[in-house]
Formats: sequence, C-alpha cells, structure tokens
Amino acid sequence: MPGPGLERRWLVAELLRHRGNAAVIAGLGSPAWDCHAAGDSPLNFYLWGAMGGAAMLGLGVALAQPRRRVLVVTGDAEALMGIGSLSTIAAEAPPNLAILVLDNEAFGETGRQAGLTGRTTDIAAMARGAGIASAFSIGTERAGRAPPGQGTSGSMFDALATALFEAEGPVLCVAKVGLGDEPESFPPRDGPLLRDRFRAAIATG
Repeated sequence: MPGPGLERRWLVAELLRHRGNAAVIAGLGSPAWDCHAAGDSPLNFYLWGAMGGAAMLGLGVALAQPRRRVLVVTGDAEALMGIGSLSTIAAEAPPNLAILVLDNEAFGETGRQAGLTGRTTDIAAMARGAGIASAFSIGTERAGRAPPGQGTSGSMFDALATALFEAEGPVLCVAKVGLGDEPESFPPRDGPLLRDRFRAAIATG
C-alpha cells in the first residue's frame, strides 16, 4: 500500500505545538481525528462532512480575520474534490492562510483504495499552476519545491512550521504521509456547538 514514510499523527501534533493563536480548519476524516488527538481547542473547527470545503472555509476565515493565522489541515482526496478553490485562494491571496495537505496516496476513509496522487497527480504543482507560488511537497523525492529555508536555516520540520505559521501566504504544503493505523480520536459531533465555540474563540482575539 502507498505511504512514503512521514508519520501523519506525529507530524500534525508537532506542528500544532507551534500554532499560537492560529485558527485550524480540519477537513473530514483523518485530518480531523489528528487535530483532535493533538489537543482539542475552541480554535479548531472540524468538518464532519462537506468534503472539498475545508480550503474554502479556511479562505473565508482568513479574509474575515486578517490578523489571525489560519491553517487548513486536509487530505489529498478532499483537496482534489475542491481543487478549483486553489484558484480563488490565489486570486484573493490572503497573507495569513496556510494549507497542509496530508497525502497518503489513498482513499483512507473508504477502504484504502490507491489514490491518484500516487500515480499521476501532483497537488503542489496544481497549486502553483493556480497561482499559489509558495506551494511545495515534503516526504518524497518527487518534491517539486522544498520548504523555504530548508537546508540553510534549520531542519525540515522547523522550516515547515515557519512556512505554515509565519511565512506570508497563501502557503500550501503537501506532506507525503504513511497509511497508518492510528487510534480513533473523535471531536464533538455537535455542529452548532462546534460553530458557536469557534465563532466565540476567533472573536476574542
């Protein structure tokens, strides 16, 4: 089965330790479970559905909250379902928006069938084609571009955290991750609760 080797849940947990007061939009499935496992927060908004909508929801939050960093954590299949959103994000060019695509090259929630990103599709290249200049991949020899500063100012991980939480956006990173068997970690399933607490959290600065 696909999986180039980065440990997905560890990667998400380590990155979120650097989040500060960033708002996090977690796409449905594994990205939501990983963000919840790293520590639930009112500044996390988990998508239990609306596949393909994570990046656009992140764009809306970034435009409405220009002084707050916004990180979208999504999967490869969801990113492809909403791939047209990358053109809108590039056109709006929010400097506070970053997108982390966890790419296990499989349809993990529906039976782990082999996905398209392990064959012919490069989401980072598609993002650059849409106009997002700071789009790169990690965890694969096929990476089209390394994180800013990699190899010159610290480890790959430090450079990635800087790119996602500090660099001028929009930023998109495709992280090639293994297809693991992490334990389930479900956030609240109450939609109004998630909406209301997230709205209150981002309103309080």
